[in-house]
Amino acid sequence: MQYALLAYGYQNTRDAERPVESAIAAVLARPYVTGWARLHAGESAATVRSGDGGTLLTDGPFIETKEYLAGVIVIEADNLDGALAVARELQERRTGGAIEVRPILEAQFRGA
Repeated sequence: MQYALLAYGYQNTRDAERPVESAIAAVLARPYVTGWARLHAGESAATVRSGDGGTLLTDGPFIETKEYLAGVIVIEADNLDGALAVARELQERRTGGAIEVRPILEAQFRGA
């Protein structure tokens, strides 16, 4: 099963410019990591919402917070315990922040 590890960090625009630390890079290079991406800081975000009969575009993330979504890592794991073990290993190599673990739904798109 695939899991998304959502890595949250503190607002520091320089973080996205730093190289990935070697201890973290070693985990990201393992075969069960199927993809990952680092994101720019929250102030670079734009949010599109529906409501009141239309859509609204706003600059910035959808909530005000000290932490922002810094990256997404997609892994293969047998179960939630396996995914949590990977998240725990990554978090031990980071300074602060948090990693949210969420199972990925299988694709259910049916083309026209």
